[in-house]
Amino acid sequence: MIELLVKALLAYLLGSVMGGLVLGRLTGTGDLRQSGSGNAGATNALRTRGKRFGLAVLAIDALKGVLAVLLLPRLPWPMVESLAVPDQWIALACGVAVTLGHIAPVFFGFVGGKGAATLLGVCIVTVPAAVPWALLGFVITLVLSGYAGLSTLMAALVMLLHVACWSAAGLWSPLGAFASAMFLLVVWTHRENLLRMARGEEARFERAMLWRRWRGSRP
Repeated sequence: MIELLVKALLAYLLGSVMGGLVLGRLTGTGDLRQSGSGNAGATNALRTRGKRFGLAVLAIDALKGVLAVLLLPRLPWPMVESLAVPDQWIALACGVAVTLGHIAPVFFGFVGGKGAATLLGVCIVTVPAAVPWALLGFVITLVLSGYAGLSTLMAALVMLLHVACWSAAGLWSPLGAFASAMFLLVVWTHRENLLRMARGEEARFERAMLWRRWRGSRP
């Protein structure tokens, strides 16, 4: 149990290294949280800093998730514990912790991103078969609606449904509990987006709305 707690703490600290904020300091472009939506994640970076900056933030934040669940659980542990924790539990705990670190980073005043990119990195390792379907759900929703927040929620829902219906683990398993918890976390971090959508105030990615552009170009 001590091993799980220590490695989860390390994962949280890793998650607290914010790609957007670190890049902002290195490039002299300032605090990403002072622009656009005030969020430190890849979506706001893409909107306010451009494609190259946004994709770099996405890559860094996703890499945190990959490293947290791929490397940290495999670190040698010198102690022999009476209550041994399965490796899968440690990996999933690290996945939760690194995502929470991204959302509430200790190094940046506990104000970070919404966790989507980091969670993507976690899922690439823990449920790789579900990732293409989740990304497909994201793209389809974004093309049809233009809402990045709604698209992220759809991706998280597809991930949960894949674990529940098509994975060997099923919903009533550690992986199922993880997928359920992460879906609820994504809903929570995007609650303001949902409220703005309900009021008709949420910004859209107009360039991504290929369906509308295609319909508008028809004679």
